[in-house]
Amino acid sequence: MASRVAVVTGANKGIGFAIVRGLCKGFDGTVYLTSRNEELGKKAVAALQQEGLNPNYHQLDITVPSSIEAFHDYIKEKYGGIDILVNNAAIAFKNNATEPVSVQAEQTLFVNYFSVLSTCEILFPIVRNGGRVVNISSSAGHLTNIPSEKLRNRFSDPTLTIEELSNLMRQYIEAAKQGTQAAEWGNSSYAVSKVGLTALTKIQQRLLENRDIKVNAVHPGYVDTDMSSHKGILSIDEGAVAPLFLALEAPDSVRGQYVWYNKKIVSWVDDKEKNY
Repeated sequence: MASRVAVVTGANKGIGFAIVRGLCKGFDGTVYLTSRNEELGKKAVAALQQEGLNPNYHQLDITVPSSIEAFHDYIKEKYGGIDILVNNAAIAFKNNATEPVSVQAEQTLFVNYFSVLSTCEILFPIVRNGGRVVNISSSAGHLTNIPSEKLRNRFSDPTLTIEELSNLMRQYIEAAKQGTQAAEWGNSSYAVSKVGLTALTKIQQRLLENRDIKVNAVHPGYVDTDMSSHKGILSIDEGAVAPLFLALEAPDSVRGQYVWYNKKIVSWVDDKEKNY
């Protein structure tokens, strides 16, 4: 019988690295640490080997479809499929970034929404029945971060399609280019990208019901990483707790949900918990 396989994207540091660490300890199968930068990825694998863990490495740049396709073909040929996919790779501009809002909008959504979407479209066909997909969202991905009630209703429409969601993401980018985004969308491209990812999670679950694949979004908490400029109050291992719960332990009934760092299912549309 082929080995079970877990894959984590953007895993050479931060929460992704800690998720790989946890999977190496708790998953009965082969764990792949993937990253855009091969040198940094292999250094991360070596660091885990120093701890007595044994992840495998494969280069994977989610922004390059040919890279995703090469990874798909490699995994399909070697193992036949994937059992756990953790979509962790993401970017965030700093608050003091000098790039124009339009550039931040385009680049942030390209990585955090459109590239995750293409990763899923290419890899989902080899996710095995009974598999689990964990989309790393954020408290910023809560629907209440979108000021416009009309937009919130669109995002939460239970009949929303991926094509319609992608068009919403493009509308935000256009609004940012025009400088008209603040009133309806707010001022955070990162928030819009993570709202989009959480909405995508719910659509994906709807589309995958007949394949018994569980897809959930998770806010890992405010974690001490490069992305948070090391201001987060949780360690990377604490930030990996809820993603690992969804990957390994959550009941099969947990599907299409938005899960908080403390493993609790949170309403995506109502006022969010204010812890952090």
